[in-house]
Amino acid sequence: MLRTVLLALGTLSLIGSVIAAWLGIYPATFWLLINGLAMTAGIVWERWRYRAVDTHTPGAGWQRTDERFVDPETGKLTEVWFEPATGERRYVQSDRLQESNRRQARNT
Repeated sequence: MLRTVLLALGTLSLIGSVIAAWLGIYPATFWLLINGLAMTAGIVWERWRYRAVDTHTPGAGWQRTDERFVDPETGKLTEVWFEPATGERRYVQSDRLQESNRRQARNT
């Protein structure tokens, strides 16, 4: 929701800068252009940069780390995988927590 609002504000600022330039109001043009570009580019970059959690483990060359956390969006346990050659990290949903919870439920 917040992303949508910020993207809309950024787009409106860019449109406003074009209108201000057309009307010859150059200080407002500069201000609206900088703010619009910053908001719009920030939201677009953030969506591109931060990937969703994978459901399958990565291929060969990837190593599972000891890092684990509960993903706030899905509420599921997430493991961190690392590719030593590139330094890239991937976040993979783990079924281990769910499996252990099922076993505990069966034992009670």
